[in-house]
Amino acid sequence: MPQPMDSSSTFGLSVPPLAGDDRDSRFIYIAVPWTPMGGGMYKVADYLIQSQPADGPGPVLRPLDTRGSGNAAASLLQVARAVGKLARARFNGRVAGVHVNMAERLDFVRESIVLAACKLLGIPTVLHLHAAQLHHSFQRFPAPVKALVRWIFSLPQSCVVLGKVSAQFVTRELRVPADKVEIVINGVPEPTVPRRPVTLHDVPRVLFVGNLSERKGVSDLLQALAQPALSGVPLHLTLAGGGDLAGYAAQAERLRVAHKVHFHGWAGQEELARLLAEADVLVLPSYDEGLPLAILEALAHGVAVVCTPVGEIPHVLAHRRDACFVEPGDPASIARGLALVLTEHDLRERLERNGKALYEAQFSLKRFAATVARIHQRQFGLSVQQPPAPTVEVQA
Repeated sequence: MPQPMDSSSTFGLSVPPLAGDDRDSRFIYIAVPWTPMGGGMYKVADYLIQSQPADGPGPVLRPLDTRGSGNAAASLLQVARAVGKLARARFNGRVAGVHVNMAERLDFVRESIVLAACKLLGIPTVLHLHAAQLHHSFQRFPAPVKALVRWIFSLPQSCVVLGKVSAQFVTRELRVPADKVEIVINGVPEPTVPRRPVTLHDVPRVLFVGNLSERKGVSDLLQALAQPALSGVPLHLTLAGGGDLAGYAAQAERLRVAHKVHFHGWAGQEELARLLAEADVLVLPSYDEGLPLAILEALAHGVAVVCTPVGEIPHVLAHRRDACFVEPGDPASIARGLALVLTEHDLRERLERNGKALYEAQFSLKRFAATVARIHQRQFGLSVQQPPAPTVEVQA
C-alpha cells in the first residue's frame, strides 16, 4: 500500500511533512469534466462526491475540473489550470491521490495530460475508464499512437473498468497487467421521488435519457415510432438530454410523429428523478455503450428498460428478465420491443420488479462508493469511510 506523501522530493524540491491537523485535511482529487457537458462521467463523479458522509471531518473527495464550459481550445487551457492546482496541492503535501475519469477523443487527451503530470509530480493515480468506443478506434491507430496509448495506461497504480469487455481490452490490447485492472460497476442514488400511480386511462410514458446523437440511436428511435408495430399502441416519448434538438425535432415532423414526442432538453438530477418517477419505460437504442447510468437509474426507480445489448449491458442484464433487448440500428426491432413491453403488462411488471432487485443487489450508490473507497485506501492510503452495503439476493 502506498504510504502517505508526508515527505518526498519532486523536481528536486523537498515537500515538508504535515503536522497533526493538516494531516486530516488531506484529500483525493476526482479529475473529471466538472460540467453537465461531461455526461455520465460528470454524474459518476458527482454521485461519489455526494456520497461522502455529511458529518465527516471534511470533504475527502474534491472535483478537479479538466474540461471547463468553453470550446475545445479553452478546455486545454482548463487542463493547464488543473495541472497548476495539482502542483500546488502536491507541494503543500495535501493531495493523497488523483482518481482520473477518462473517456475518448479530446477527453482522452486532457486526462492523459493529467496522468502524465501526476507521474512527474509523484502523485499516485487511479484511472477510471468510461470510454465506449476506444476499443474500436484503437484498432485504427498507427503503431506510434498505439504505443503512446499503452504508455498512458501504464502510468496509474490501478485501472478501473466497467466490466468484462473493457477488462479484456485493457489487458489484451493495452497490455495493462491483470493485477492492476479492477472491474467496478457504477452505482446511482436511491430514488427521491415516488413513482406516479398508473391508471388504465393513462397514455404510457416512454423516456429517453442521454445526449441526443446518432450513436445513441435517436434517429432510429424516432423512425421506430412510425413503424407498424406501434401504429395502434398509444405512447408519449420524452427525450431528456442535450444535442441537436432542433434537428431531431425537424426529423420527427418529417416522420409525422412529432405529436408523440417532447424534447425536454438537458435535465438536472432532481428533474431527471421526476421524469423517471413518471415514466413507464426507459428506452436506450444505442450503438455503443459502457454501462449507462440512465439504465441504472431506471432500474432504481423500478422502470422497465428497453435497450440494445451493447458494451457491458448484456453482461449484467438478461433479456426478458431485467430488460427487453432490441437490435441496434433497427427501427422495426425497437418498435417491436416497445410494443411488447407497453402491451404485455405481466412482462413489464416482471422487468420492473427484477430490475429494482438488481439495482439493490449490484447498482446502489452505497455499494459503488464503498468499492471505490477500498481502492482509494489501497492505492492512496486515504478514503471516504463508508458503511457496509447490505447484501441482497436477486431472484431469477
